[in-house]
Amino acid sequence: MLQLPDPRAKNRKDTDPGRKEPDIVLLNSKQWLYVQNRYNLTPRERQIAELICQGLRNGGIARALHIKTGTVKTHTRNIFRKVRIESKIAMLLRFVTDARDLSATYEDAQAAPIGD
Repeated sequence: MLQLPDPRAKNRKDTDPGRKEPDIVLLNSKQWLYVQNRYNLTPRERQIAELICQGLRNGGIARALHIKTGTVKTHTRNIFRKVRIESKIAMLLRFVTDARDLSATYEDAQAAPIGD
């Protein structure tokens, strides 16, 4: 049976989903570098985009990076503008699609015969 965390738990660190490590990695570092370059993201914007794609909320991101929630919102708004999307889920889908396209292009280049 699925057990939901108790919101009254004294040790929020163990029950806060924003604190746990993700179970899977959707994009690797090479793919994140591609996304960063494609959309001209700053290193901080990339860092925040990675945390958003891991499922963290603005407050969790702010705590993890030791910045204010308003700063996270500002960076998120700038990412949305650069990527031309309007939601966090749209950002995740765009980045995963871009990474998949990058991987397909790389695999095609590896499979092509050399010097016919």
